[in-house]
Amino acid sequence: MKTFIDRQKVRQRAQLSHTASISGLILLMASVVLPLFLPKWVGAASMLMVIGLGTSMVGIYFANRWVRKPRPEDQLDKVLKGLSDSHHLYHYPSLPCDHVLLTPNGVVILETVNMGGDFSYKKGHWKEAMTVGRALRYIVEEHLGDPIKAASETGQYLQNQFGRLIKAEATIPILPAVIFIHPNVHLEVENAPITVCELDKLRKRIVLEAPRLEPDVYEKLSSYLEGKTI
Repeated sequence: MKTFIDRQKVRQRAQLSHTASISGLILLMASVVLPLFLPKWVGAASMLMVIGLGTSMVGIYFANRWVRKPRPEDQLDKVLKGLSDSHHLYHYPSLPCDHVLLTPNGVVILETVNMGGDFSYKKGHWKEAMTVGRALRYIVEEHLGDPIKAASETGQYLQNQFGRLIKAEATIPILPAVIFIHPNVHLEVENAPITVCELDKLRKRIVLEAPRLEPDVYEKLSSYLEGKTI
């Protein structure tokens, strides 16, 4: 399997998390020290404290998303290792999704959820078991939202893009999938409209039951996705 990643995007997001965290800390320290030397500036100090706290939270949020290990791309690379070189995995392309897998038979959208805990999908609705720890971290961590909707909308977006690219009547087989990659996750899914699974079940759940793509079509898709990534 060949992998492609927009490392500049990863570095920029990681740098943003560091910058925001340090800036927030400096502002919080200034809000404490300022009134000691300039008592009349108590109001300004309070404002600095609020801004500093908000900036620090932004830094922590981005750190959880772009710095915390193991990284989503590393986990996907590991679990999909061993696929043939005709499988291309693209990380963080300039598309509405973070990970896309090109296979000889079509395209798989990998909508990843990097959150631990208990999650369920029943009767078209997601539920998350809220613990005390999760509640305390809620502001600075990612939210579940509706990953099925996000993956499905990305599938439709790519289908439109591929239609313009290939300019053929036949549509490209696209499989949207939601992958929970956190090691400490418990998942219950009933009648999901698309593939939803944990990371260790990914290999078995992303098999596209479709004819092989024509070589010229495959090359066009490969060039398009690579151009969006690096």
